[in-house]
Formats: sequence, structure tokens, C-alpha cells
Amino acid sequence: MTLPNLITLSRICLIPVFIGLFYLQPDYVEGRPGEILESLSENSLSWVHYSIVSIFVLISATDFIDGFLARRLNQVSKLGAFLDPVADKLLVCTALILLVDYYHTWFVTIPSVIIISREILVSALREWMSEIGQRANVAVSWIGKSKTLVQMVAIIFLLIHQPLFTFSEEEINIMGFVLLFFATFLTLWSGIKYLVAGIKTFDS
Repeated sequence: MTLPNLITLSRICLIPVFIGLFYLQPDYVEGRPGEILESLSENSLSWVHYSIVSIFVLISATDFIDGFLARRLNQVSKLGAFLDPVADKLLVCTALILLVDYYHTWFVTIPSVIIISREILVSALREWMSEIGQRANVAVSWIGKSKTLVQMVAIIFLLIHQPLFTFSEEEINIMGFVLLFFATFLTLWSGIKYLVAGIKTFDS
């Protein structure tokens, strides 16, 4: 168990913490009789917003740190190659599902369905390519890496839920929606490239 793999595992372990904090937001806690936390005021839970964003940023940042360390320390492993994309997909898909529940708007729902569906399709495609020994044909490309980065930045904007610097909450939401649609475009683009590469092997 190398240091990069431990970092990757810590990313996965932080996802349940992220989910728990997400549902501690005042929008979920207040006005629900019978819940232990219903008496907490919005002010007393204002730290939750910062914690949610901080944890997501931390998990996202370690996505780049573990890969860098694996290469720098010459500790690239099969386990790491398996865990790293799994951690990415778990984080992004979990965050998108939570945001769909929070926003209740097609601006978030439709892009989220497209992104999650693409991840399932590409994962199945990679499994098929591995079966026939041609997994290299669907290796992660620069488009895939760009897609992941834009997805994570979009999610961060959609998680903030409050003014930041000189931007109002509404302006931050709009930036999040725009980035999410751009991420969806990159998701479709990379997904089609992988699919085309996979279709060529279906007769193998």
C-alpha cells in the first residue's frame, strides 16, 4: 500500500463525510419536525457551506496529488490505476446526485443524467476493451482530463450557495450552470470518441 494509493483511498473515505455535511445545510434541517437538528438556526449552520466546499476542493485536489506522487516516487501501480478513476467517478456522480436533489431544476438534472450515463457507458466499454486486450484504445485522453476538471469546478460553484468576493449568490449559480453545460459538452465529446474506438472492436 503506497502513499499515492493511501491518498486515493482517503478521497473515497471522505465522500460519506461530504454527503453527511450536505444534508446538514439549513435548507434540509430547518422546518422538519422530529429531526434532532431542527432546532439549530441558519446562523449556527453557516459553517456547513464552507465545510462542504472545503472538503470537495480537498478531495478534488488530491486527485492531482496522488497521480503526481505516483509518478514522482515511481510508485505507479495497478491498484492505483484502478482506484483513481473510481474515486473520481464516485465523487462527481455523488455530488451531481446531491445537487439534483438541492436545485430541482433541469439546468442541473439533464446535464447530470448525461454525465452519469456517460460514465457508466465508458466504464462498461473499458471493461469490454480489457476483455479483448485493447484497453489502451480507450485510455484517458486530454479531453477526458479536461472534462473532469471542468466538472469539478462547476460543482464547486454550485455548492457555494452564498456570495463570494464581489459576486452575488445568483451570479455564482449562473457561472456554475454555464460550467456544468460546458462540462456536459466535453463529456459527450470524450464519450463519443471512446465509443467510436470501442465500436471498431465489436467484431473482435
